Amino acid sequence: MQIFEYNGSALVAMVGKNCFAIASDRRLGVQLQTIATDFQRISKIHDRVFLGLSGLATDAQTLYQRLVFRHKLYQLREERDMKPETFANLVSALLYEKRFGPYFCQPVIAGLGDEDKPFICTMDSIGAKELAKDFVVAGTASEFLYGACESMFKEDMEPEELFETVSQALLSSVDRDCLSGWGGHVYVVTPTEVKERILKGRMD
Repeated sequence: MQIFEYNGSALVAMVGKNCFAIASDRRLGVQLQTIATDFQRISKIHDRVFLGLSGLATDAQTLYQRLVFRHKLYQLREERDMKPETFANLVSALLYEKRFGPYFCQPVIAGLGDEDKPFICTMDSIGAKELAKDFVVAGTASEFLYGACESMFKEDMEPEELFETVSQALLSSVDRDCLSGWGGHVYVVTPTEVKERILKGRMD
């Protein structure tokens, strides 16, 4: 078992029409033993940028604290919030800085940029970015998420349809992966509001 799989995780971000959704499972495990069923993998950086961290939970928490610190410094200096593209560059630079002893995390970044255009990306543990126009996935359930998202994704979905699509993709994928599961945590972000919902797993 790789160190990335030690705690188990499932993360997906998907774009809609001037909106995006980011979702994760809620399981924290130590290999096959479940430790918690309400673990938070997705964090709000500000109202228009969200960060999901899959991989080793301890490294994810450390990396999140460092990123919040850097973003607050940026806010003080620039007197504005970071654009999602800028935040993705920050995450990438921070990970590459530690490339010889990396954080065992695979981040997923989702946000609304200029003219409310959705932006999503993921990267590996040393900050190599992968940009997408439809969806990105990460975690131990990523192979199953690719299949589910490929078959369910449609362009220009409205927020409610996007929520339904990303929820079904997540739940059907974690059912096929024994290291992730116990429901889900979904954020749907539009230019005017952030909707947060907890999904009940089929095991609950």
